[in-house]
Amino acid sequence: MDLFTERQRGFSLAIAMQGSSYVLVPMSYVLPGQQRPVSYTFEPPPGIPWENATYDLREVAIHDARQAEQEPALEHEGFELWDAPTSVKNFMDHEEVRSDYYQEARELALAVTGGRQAYVFDHLVRRREPRQTTLSFGKRAENGLAAANGRIHNDYTEQSGQKRLALVIRNMEVMAQIRRYCIINIWRPTHNTVLDTPLAVCDARTVRQSHLLTCDVKYPHRTGEIYLSRFSPRHRWSYFAEMQPHEALIFKQYDSQFSGVSRFTPHAAFDHPHAPADAPPRESIELRCLVVF
Repeated sequence: MDLFTERQRGFSLAIAMQGSSYVLVPMSYVLPGQQRPVSYTFEPPPGIPWENATYDLREVAIHDARQAEQEPALEHEGFELWDAPTSVKNFMDHEEVRSDYYQEARELALAVTGGRQAYVFDHLVRRREPRQTTLSFGKRAENGLAAANGRIHNDYTEQSGQKRLALVIRNMEVMAQIRRYCIINIWRPTHNTVLDTPLAVCDARTVRQSHLLTCDVKYPHRTGEIYLSRFSPRHRWSYFAEMQPHEALIFKQYDSQFSGVSRFTPHAAFDHPHAPADAPPRESIELRCLVVF
C-alpha cells in the first residue's frame, strides 16, 4: 500500500503553537577568509583545528512554516513537510534502516518530486549534545553518533553535486541518458517530539550563488565538498514547530537544472529559545537521495 499517494498538509498536522509565529535566534554564518574552509568529522591530526573558518553569529527571525499563509513547495522554497509514517523500530539498526527505511525513502522521494527513479546513497543518525554545549559542525561524540550541526550549510556544491551522479550511477549508458536529476535530504526525528533543537531551512529563492562559500569536509577515507553561507539580509528562514517521528522534512540540496527550480537550500540546527529545560535531546536521521527525472 502506497503511503504517499495523498499529500498531508502541514497545517493539519500542527500542534497549536503559543505566542509568535517566529523566534529570534543567533545563526552561524561564515566569514570569508584567506584560507579555504575545512571541517573535520573525526579528530584531526595534532595541531590541526576541527574547523579553520571563522563564524559570525547573526540574529535572524526563523518563522514557523506551519503558520505560513501558503504551504512551502520543494521546487519553489526548496522544502516541504510530509506526513510519512515509517515501519522502522530501531534507527540504530543499520541493516533495518538500509532494507526498510531506504525503500520507504525511495517511495517518498518519487512521490514528492514526481521523479522517474530514486537512489538512496547514505544516511546519518544525529543526537544533540547536552544543551550547555554550543552547537558546532556536528562532530561525532564518543558514542559514535554525530551531533546536531549548527553551521549553516548546503550538503552539495555545484561541483560535488555533479560528481555525485557518477558515484551513484555507475552504468555509463544509463548516466548518458539522464537529462535532469536532483539530490534531496529527507530529515525526521527518530524519538520524541522535537522541542530543543529544530532544523531551520532557508528559502532557496532568497539564496544567491554569491552568498555561498565552498568548504572541504574531511572524512576518515575521503574529502567531501559543501557550501557554507555568508550572511545576507535577503535570507528568509523557516522551521516546522514540534516535528514528530511520523513527519518528514524534504529539502533540495542540488538540482542539475539551472533555472526555474530551487537548487540549494542552506540549513542548520538551532537551539529553540523556548524549549523546556527538561526537553529530551533531539535525535534525528537524515537520508540523501538522488532522483532522476
